[in-house]
Amino acid sequence: MTTTSPATGATDAPLSRDALRRTATVRTDAAGEIALTYYEAGTPTALGGGLPLVMLHGGGPGASAWSNFGSALPSFARDLRTILVDQPGFGGSDKPAVVGNYYRFSADAVVALLDELGIERVHLLGNSLGGGTAMRLALSHPDRVGRLILMGPGGLSLNLFHADPTEGVQRLMDFSREPSRESLRRFISCMVVNQDLVTDELVEERFADATAPGAQAAMASMGWSFFNPETAEDGLLWREAHRLRKHTLLTWGREDRVNPLDGAMVALKLIPKASLHVFPNCGHWAQIEAAEEFREVATAFLARHVERPRAAAQGGAA
Repeated sequence: MTTTSPATGATDAPLSRDALRRTATVRTDAAGEIALTYYEAGTPTALGGGLPLVMLHGGGPGASAWSNFGSALPSFARDLRTILVDQPGFGGSDKPAVVGNYYRFSADAVVALLDELGIERVHLLGNSLGGGTAMRLALSHPDRVGRLILMGPGGLSLNLFHADPTEGVQRLMDFSREPSRESLRRFISCMVVNQDLVTDELVEERFADATAPGAQAAMASMGWSFFNPETAEDGLLWREAHRLRKHTLLTWGREDRVNPLDGAMVALKLIPKASLHVFPNCGHWAQIEAAEEFREVATAFLARHVERPRAAAQGGAA
């Protein structure tokens, strides 16, 4: 994987998935002791006030940090210490039964990982399920977060006109009921406008992860946390959007069939410091389908962050 900086013409060194893969053992009250897989590249610069950027992937079958953000890592790592995390139940991370709502369950695990790595504060970038995790983390641990970039985020997206479940969620449930390459291909096809991106290689890679030992049980446990009456309401993050005081960039693909664009309006209205960027001819995977524009928009947003001394900022930042 090699990329060239449009600003300098410099070529990034190829990034190897195996070389960047790390594992850390963390402990949370809900999960106990679990191992989390993550990938790290880049060193801090002035961009973003020197804070690392943590990327949190979506929750479809076969999703992982690398499948969602591996292709974006070289360009972000030019200017930021960038960490891609396999959330609990996904990728190479352990797959414990979810206790409570998944967003809180995963957010607590990510905080434990930051503690293990000795990282005090980060910017968060979350796609879909990862957007919900990022928002819950920012609400529960505001002192640990600089800025938020939320991509068609779960829990925060509230459909005003589209029916629930959406087409993309229906396809996800179809795969859960009948796991096959064909049902997975139909799901992935909902993620993007450009169907050339739905390759046999991608289907095989995600099918292997989606059917790995423990993966389907983990997916079922995660999904039930959003339907179980005892835990579902904790995942309705739009109800708490007014409490989010961080600068927040909402990004959406105009043709998103998982969390459609009308789902952005409530969050845009309620989050005091929210802005919205919409990518045309783009579905649920803006980081892949609109990669260059996505990086430009995201890094410009992070570049406006000013990290103030903690005593003076009292937990806040620009």
